[in-house]
Amino acid sequence: MALNVENRMPTVVVMGVSGVGKTTVARLLAERLGLPYAEADDFHPPANIAKMSAGIPLDDRDREPWLRALGQWLGARRAAGTGGVVTCSALKRRYRDTLRAACPDAYFLHLSGSHDLVEDRLAHRVGHFMPTSLLDSQYATLEPLQPDEHGTVLDVGPTPEQLVEMAAAALRPVNGDLA
Repeated sequence: MALNVENRMPTVVVMGVSGVGKTTVARLLAERLGLPYAEADDFHPPANIAKMSAGIPLDDRDREPWLRALGQWLGARRAAGTGGVVTCSALKRRYRDTLRAACPDAYFLHLSGSHDLVEDRLAHRVGHFMPTSLLDSQYATLEPLQPDEHGTVLDVGPTPEQLVEMAAAALRPVNGDLA
């Protein structure tokens, strides 16, 4: 869905289940476009991190203040005219709606990959609180982008650099001539 955001610096949410490469792609995309970057994990309260570290999925009550804080960050970047890139699983439509409430023209870049590929990535990831055991619950929760949502889906098979170029190309028609 195209919105009238031409020539405005984009506000981008790099979304998907844990292990698809959200952080890597988001950092590279922010660098490529010269935009501020934020990692959604930094917005979680300590109770959420403790819960996930213990292998307990978050419920919607846990996620609500986290999503509002992310939406406020996006909205502030939009208001400042700087744009920005943030990572966020944004697995359900209503989560994306919460983000859009604060930043209506947020663009959702959904990184998607097969369960086996993502599970393998998670199994080899070091220093992250999200255990592989929660991957099934994330896939069960995932509601793909709908046609009326501003965004695109990219398969995570290509390299992160290739994904960034595809993302920049996807943003170009709605945001003008990006770097």
